[in-house]
Amino acid sequence: MNMRNHKSKIVNHKSPAFTLIEIVITLTIIAILASGSIYLLKGQIDSAKDTRVDSDLQAIGLALQSYESRALRKPTTEQGLKALVEKPTIEPVPENYRAFMKDMPKDPWGQEYKYRIPAQKSKDDYDVWSVGPDGKDGTEDDLGNWKRGTPTK
Repeated sequence: MNMRNHKSKIVNHKSPAFTLIEIVITLTIIAILASGSIYLLKGQIDSAKDTRVDSDLQAIGLALQSYESRALRKPTTEQGLKALVEKPTIEPVPENYRAFMKDMPKDPWGQEYKYRIPAQKSKDDYDVWSVGPDGKDGTEDDLGNWKRGTPTK
């Protein structure tokens, strides 16, 4: 037998896998970035809802002005905003009725807009408002033509 000095080769196989610590750190960074993005996105969604209310209030204000020019008065509180969509059945019923809106929009939280004449809060002769995100009338989150840029007389 030929005895040679055979050096055993020590093979150091490093696998290209991630360690548990690397995975945990990566997931933590992703979670932090995602939560920050969600926070920023929520602010954009709230702003979009406010913009939608502004737009709806302006459309309703223009429809009320058109109704008044045709019927010579705005709908009564009892007739409500429904008078802009279908002919009122409660007096005073306008002789030359015409619908000024195809459908009455709902606010971004799925509630109907409120209407009152004469106004109690607005500089206009009527109040139109959304009850806001809490769905309760008369709270601080109500959004109405007294806070928004609706057309004035």
